[in-house]
Amino acid sequence: MQHAFEPDHVAAVSTQVSNSKLKQKKKSAINLLFETFTKSSVLGAIWGAGHTTTLVLMGLLIYAMAITIQEQVFQGLEFVVGIMLVFLGITTAINKRLFKFRHSHHHRHEDGTIHFHEHDHNKSGHRHGHKSYVIGLIHGLAGSGSLVVLTAATLDNVGMVLSFILIFGVGSVIGMALVGGLIGMPLVLANKMGKIQKVFRYAAGLFSLMIGANIMYEIAVLGNIFGF
Repeated sequence: MQHAFEPDHVAAVSTQVSNSKLKQKKKSAINLLFETFTKSSVLGAIWGAGHTTTLVLMGLLIYAMAITIQEQVFQGLEFVVGIMLVFLGITTAINKRLFKFRHSHHHRHEDGTIHFHEHDHNKSGHRHGHKSYVIGLIHGLAGSGSLVVLTAATLDNVGMVLSFILIFGVGSVIGMALVGGLIGMPLVLANKMGKIQKVFRYAAGLFSLMIGANIMYEIAVLGNIFGF
């Protein structure tokens, strides 16, 4: 659970939570607070699930193939995470999607006809959690999570490896759900005041941008992995 509160994790989830919108309906303060906490917690939990998926796959790969991954590889993956955080920070702050993805859904009519329709991911009325899942997948490639994988790979059998990583993953999911819920609390006010929503979005974007830039600087300059 402590792993979930690392700054880069909080930054990534905050960018997703800041883009969430509540349904504009008359609700009591308690109901609105509950909806906000629940929705934000789900985003955090989905992120944690993606993070855990990567750790499990990497752990099994390293254990089964007995391969050794050099420190430079993990540093390179961490650099990629830094780039991702900078990207998320910029797109969150300007409230734009640099890449627009469309996909189609189908439904069957009573007469057997199958109808397809497309939609954009950035439409407020149709949002998905799989973006948070993908971000969690990428995040699982680097950071202290890689230490968990390397530790698990030293255990005696595949059952112990899976148990070690999955228990860690469950703690991460719970922790990220809590992080997401707490970050989402300002959305209760933001739902009623547009200016607060903008401030919250700018703050989340700036935080992610700073964390990502710091990661890139530490690895590229201080870590000297690119020969700078």
